[in-house]
Amino acid sequence: MSDNEILKPSNTGRLIADVVKETFAFAWNRTEPDPQMMALLADEQYQPVIIFPQEYVEQPARVLASFTEPTPIFDPNKKPLLIFLDGSWREARKMFRKSPYLNELPVYSVSPIAVSQYIMRKSDNDNHLATAEVAGLVLEAAGQALAAEVLCDWFDVFNESYMLSKTRVKPDLSKPCLAAYIEKGLHKI
Repeated sequence: MSDNEILKPSNTGRLIADVVKETFAFAWNRTEPDPQMMALLADEQYQPVIIFPQEYVEQPARVLASFTEPTPIFDPNKKPLLIFLDGSWREARKMFRKSPYLNELPVYSVSPIAVSQYIMRKSDNDNHLATAEVAGLVLEAAGQALAAEVLCDWFDVFNESYMLSKTRVKPDLSKPCLAAYIEKGLHKI
């Protein structure tokens, strides 16, 4: 996580930890990476991959596949270790470019087919998604449909709640996204 992102109330990366049991979060540091993170990246039980748009990858050989291709992308003998660079797009690109300890890791790209529903902050590029939106797409593509559904619905609840706290117009206090989430029973998973 970018240090600018960690305490922002609009941060969506933290929603992943609400849904995925085995989640790790580390503050980004260009020159002094967290030793626990480095041990995790070196752990043989995991297959670490960075989730990042291929158009920003300078070495095309690092992009093994994109999640829009039907190719198997994970070693069946290892657990996927999905690395999301959590920050604004400017910060995430900086983290990607200026982290020498990530330079050798493969990259999987997500090509969204829909415009971001993230209404708290907007990118200049309509293909840029919030961290939680990207994670939802990746979980779906990795065969974790239920986790993807829970995360996407939780993201909708987050958007709704955040906007209720910010609006100057009469808000819809019935919280339809939260009601739908509870009705589905996803909060109990």
